Amino acid sequence: MNFAELLPDLIKGLTHFSAGHAVMIAVGAVLILLAVVKEYEPVLLLPIGFGCILANIPLTGMGEGGLFTVLYNAGIKTELFPLLIFIGVGAMLDFSPLLSQPKLALLGAAGQFGIFGTLILAILLGFPLNQAASIGVIGAIDGPTSIFVATKLAPELLAPIAVAAYSYMSLIPIIQPPLMRLLTTREERRIRMDYAPRPVSKRALVIFPVAVTVVVGLLVPEATPLISMLMLGNLLRESGVVDRLNKAAQNEIINVATLFLGLTVGSTMTASSFLNVQTLLVLLLGLLAFGLDTVAGLLFGKLMCVLSKRTVNPLIGAAGISAFPMAGRLAAQIAQEEDFENFILMHAMGANTAGQLGSVMAGGILLAVVTSLLGL
Repeated sequence: MNFAELLPDLIKGLTHFSAGHAVMIAVGAVLILLAVVKEYEPVLLLPIGFGCILANIPLTGMGEGGLFTVLYNAGIKTELFPLLIFIGVGAMLDFSPLLSQPKLALLGAAGQFGIFGTLILAILLGFPLNQAASIGVIGAIDGPTSIFVATKLAPELLAPIAVAAYSYMSLIPIIQPPLMRLLTTREERRIRMDYAPRPVSKRALVIFPVAVTVVVGLLVPEATPLISMLMLGNLLRESGVVDRLNKAAQNEIINVATLFLGLTVGSTMTASSFLNVQTLLVLLLGLLAFGLDTVAGLLFGKLMCVLSKRTVNPLIGAAGISAFPMAGRLAAQIAQEEDFENFILMHAMGANTAGQLGSVMAGGILLAVVTSLLGL
C-alpha cells in the first residue's frame, strides 16, 4: 500500500471536521484563556474548556463508549461528582457568622428570587416545565446544584446550564458591582455594622449540620442528597476529631471531583448540541436569573436597612447567593472602597452561607414540585 492509498486514513479526522467543530473549539479556547489570563474560576473553566476542545475533535473515540461516556455515566448521571464537591464545600464553610445572626438567613432566601422569576419567564418563552425549572436553577449561582437538578429534569440542557452556572459565578466581580452601585447610595454603602456576635459554642456548631440534614430530609426529601453531603463536610470541619478527613474533603476529594466534573461537562459541549438558538436563550436567561438574585438581595438589604434604622449595610444583600466566598468578599470590598475602615466581611459571609443553604433548598423544592407535577 502506497502513501496515496494511506492518505485518506491519515486525514480522516479532517474530512469529518466542520465549521461547527471549529466554533466550539474556539469556545473552549476562550474558556481556557479566561481561566489562564483573567483567572476567572480557573479550577472550573480550564477543564471545561479542554473537555470542549476534545469533544469537538472528530473520531477520537472518547465520546460514545469512550472515556467521556464512562465519566458521564459514573459521575454525572449518578450525581456522584456534584455530591463529592459538596462534601468539600461543606468542609470549607463556617456557619458561625450565620448562627450568631440568624436574621441573615432572610438575605439567603431573598437571593434565590431569580430562580423562580426566571422559571416563570422561561415558561412564558415556551420552555416545558422541566427545562424551565432547570434553567431557573442557574440563578442559584451554584454549579453542583445546577448540574444536580438539570441531570434529573433536563439532561439535554446540561451543557449550557453548567457552562452558564460556572461562567457567571466566575464573572461575579464584573456583574455584581454595577448593580450594587446602581441600587445603593454612597451613604448606604458607608454604613458601618458593629460586629459583636453572640458566641457560638462548639456544641451548636456540631449539632447544626445534623439538625439541618434531618429537618431538610423530612421536609424536602429531594434536597437531601445535596444538603446531606454539604452538612457532612461541615460536620467533618466542626467536629475537630477527623482532621485527615476534613483536609481530604477540602483538597483531594473536591479537587479530583471538580477536575472530572469540568472535563465531563466540557465533553457535552458538542457542536450539534450547543450551537442553536435554545442554548443562547438558556445563557441569556441564566444571566437574567443572576441579575434578579442580586437585585432582590440588594432591595431586601435596603429594606432591612430602613427597618433597622440604618444599622444594616444593604450591600450584604448581594452576598445572599450561593457563590461562596466570592460574593461575601466582594460586598465587603465595595464597602471598603467607600470607607477603608468599614468592615462588613463577617456580616456578608453570614449572608453568603445562608445563600448556600438557600440555593440547595430552592433546588430541592423545584425538584419536588416538578417531579410531582410531571410524574417523573
